[in-house]
This record gives sequence, structure tokens and C-alpha cells, in this order.
Amino acid sequence: MPRAPAPSPSVLPEAYTPAVRRSLLRADPTLAPLFKTVGPFRMERSPLHSPFEALAHSIVYQQLHGRAAATIFGRVCERVGKGRAFTPEKLLALPDATLREAGLSANKLLAMQDLARKTVDGTVPSLARVRRMSDADLIEHLTRVRGIGQWTVEMLLIFRLGRPDILPVDDYGVRKGFMVIQGLKDMPKPKALLAYGERWRPYRTVVSWYLWRAADLPVGTFAPPPGD
Repeated sequence: MPRAPAPSPSVLPEAYTPAVRRSLLRADPTLAPLFKTVGPFRMERSPLHSPFEALAHSIVYQQLHGRAAATIFGRVCERVGKGRAFTPEKLLALPDATLREAGLSANKLLAMQDLARKTVDGTVPSLARVRRMSDADLIEHLTRVRGIGQWTVEMLLIFRLGRPDILPVDDYGVRKGFMVIQGLKDMPKPKALLAYGERWRPYRTVVSWYLWRAADLPVGTFAPPPGD
């Protein structure tokens, strides 16, 4: 008898069911005012066609406003190729000057070339393998690339792969959102937020999304938890 295929891992936003919401509220009742104020969970996931393209996109966008970054990435794609034609081999075949003319800084050029080399040698996994790998393994593999830190991989895990249990504790918006909902005077340290967030497993991504929304609300929107 043939073996049944392994079930696909749950991904967001589809995996955020009423049962998940109820589970989070049981684990942490202080989330109730946040969920009510922000409203429905509307996280949007961008398609992931190629880990190389997604990470190259992230490198270009680092420390730049969206419009400027989009312009530069568009110029890079004009030189390398668009869609499936955007390959590491084509990027590595281009002279440095060609990519610098697109608007890449020296550091971002080095990072893009390192990404391309590590994609060719297999350090950056294929798309099929990426979908099977654990969150921790992906962070360990992808942060070997110059210019790719844990936060960048966490954004890929959330907004490209829809992984449900990511809590980017170094993210300014997530920390500020936690400060707002808890009525704190100062933003939490990453280690303290990580410890508190254990109660949100295995759907820490959902809470992260709501914390980003809370970061745009004024401090004092929510009453401090009882006992504070």
C-alpha cells in the first residue's frame, strides 16, 4: 500500500483559525484588547519564487526607503535578468562596474556576490529544500551569507514562507508594540520579550503581526495589566 504524502506544514495567514485565536487568548488574556482594537488578522504573504531573488531583494532594501530601493533593485534586474532569468550565475558574470551603475553600494555589491556564490555552492538551499527546512536551520544556513542577519531571515520566514512561530525580538516595531500593549515606560530588552513570548508558541508570528500594528498606536491606548 503506498505511503500517504506527508501533510503540508501550516502556513499563515491560512493557518490562523478561530481555534488558534482562542488558544492565544487563553495563553495570554492581555492580548484581547489588542486583537479587538486592531481587528482581523490581515497579514499578506509575498510569493517566494527563488531564495536567491528574495535575499537579493532584502539586501538591496536594507537601510533604504522603499521607493529608492525599488528603483535600484529594478536597475539590478535590468542588468541581471527578470523573473526566472534572475540567477546567481548571471549576476556573477557581470563586471562590478555594471552593478555599481545600478546603484549598489560597495558593501551591497559584495553581499550580493557572496549570496550568488553561496547559492551556486549550495549553502543557500534550493526552494524545494527551503520549504522543508526548520526555522532554526534556515536561520543558521542563510546567515552565513554576507549582509544577511537573523532579522532578514526572520522577515523571509514570516512574509515569504508564512511560518507561524517567528518572534523577531530585535525588531523595533515588535518591541515598541509590546511596550504599548503592556503600558511600559521603556521598550523591553530582546531577552525579556523572548521569555515572555514563550506563552505565544506555536503562533508567535501572529502576535508579532499584531505588535507591529500596536506600534502605531499611542502609549496609553491599553490599560496596564492588573497588578502593575
